[in-house]
Amino acid sequence: MRQCEALTWRNRRFRSKRLFALLSVSLFPKRRANVFFMKHGGDLLSYQHLYRGELLDFSSNINPLGYPKILDEILTSKGLQAAIRYPDIHYRALRQAIAEYLGCQPQEVMVGNGAVDLLDLLCRSFERIVVCTPCFGEYLERPNIHGKPVKILAMGQDFSVQARLFEQQLRENDLLLLGNPNNPTGKRIRKAELLAIQALTEQAGAFLALDEAFFEFCPSDYDSIHLFYGKPNVCVIRAATKFFSLPGLRLGYAYAVPQLVQHYQDIALPWRINAFADLAGQVIFQDNAYIKHSQQSMAEQRDFMFGQLQKMENLHPYPTDANFILVKLLHTTEDDLFLRLVRQGFLIRKASSFVGLNERFIRLAIKDEHSNRRFLAAVQQEI
Repeated sequence: MRQCEALTWRNRRFRSKRLFALLSVSLFPKRRANVFFMKHGGDLLSYQHLYRGELLDFSSNINPLGYPKILDEILTSKGLQAAIRYPDIHYRALRQAIAEYLGCQPQEVMVGNGAVDLLDLLCRSFERIVVCTPCFGEYLERPNIHGKPVKILAMGQDFSVQARLFEQQLRENDLLLLGNPNNPTGKRIRKAELLAIQALTEQAGAFLALDEAFFEFCPSDYDSIHLFYGKPNVCVIRAATKFFSLPGLRLGYAYAVPQLVQHYQDIALPWRINAFADLAGQVIFQDNAYIKHSQQSMAEQRDFMFGQLQKMENLHPYPTDANFILVKLLHTTEDDLFLRLVRQGFLIRKASSFVGLNERFIRLAIKDEHSNRRFLAAVQQEI
């Protein structure tokens, strides 16, 4: 009996030490060259001690116009009343609103606690995950957490995604996960290439998931949902996070055939969308004036900012279709420029945490004209 008790105690101590080790890895930021390792953008709190004033965040890619102002009235008048009741467990009104926005049927819409929630579901549902690097870190982390093997294919030097990259690389029950546009490169897959990629996945018996969190910022030459409507091996994921400037609400949504939607409904957590996100999602997609103004403003500022960066001799910006720009540093490192800019009140996204990039890359958000001009002047001074 005492032996059993001693063994149980040792096991508890072992588990406690192992849990603490795991928590230490995940909760405390890693350091490299005396600067915090940057896993995601938008982490202002970790760097606030480096600047006395308010940091201007060029590390996260959120619509600079802010959220649709229709939410001021809706959340104020109805939000607290909605919060004292459970949300509709099937999210019928929310899925109807999203379906009208996407041009599909409610039974073809699934909703999640942010786009990552939907990505996580897909990573759990397939045998192997195939990605192209550099890419959003969660494409690699989600499969790793679920013990799924990952096949990594490297993009070319111009960071374009072409169908020939996947020839003889896909097999049955693979999940090919692609950002469109891709983060951190900002590039959208060209229509002809995307059609060829989908055909390759279909021939191999694989599944294609397109992460289109930045879709609304892109040129309107094609819509993936209309392109692949009814295809059983395609899921298109989008979110309210970036374009509608609502990262705190955690509202992701996706188009898929009804069978996949039902599979998700069967295994997803109940009430995964909170009452505020449910209410917001029923109105934001109808704000056409906000959508049009945001798209026009971003197109103008994207051209302006890219053009100005191109003129700077020590930088190489890559063409983008999104609301951010990947930049190669020709004569300095991410840490060096990061520290110089943060001391002037600007936070940038160091890009070496993206597999396939190194300390010579940074990612810059595109904001409003006044902020962009201030930032560009600081960059010109520091390079």
